[in-house]
Amino acid sequence: MQNDIHPKTFKAKMRCHCGYEAELLSTKGEAIDVEICSNCHPFYTGKQRFVDTAGRIDRFRKKYAGFGTKKEA
Repeated sequence: MQNDIHPKTFKAKMRCHCGYEAELLSTKGEAIDVEICSNCHPFYTGKQRFVDTAGRIDRFRKKYAGFGTKKEA
């Protein structure tokens, strides 16, 4: 087995923007800041949340509002 080939591990404190903090082992450093974690991510929480910055959802709904309904000739 070779010596000195493994990266140095740190006991890191991970902080999310939602306020969640956890301690874990990491090779990145002693402090890690993340934008989203498993405590606030919609996939893990089951809560759907849309971030609509440019009105894209409204434009999509308006464009396809009548889709699937039959037009009479």
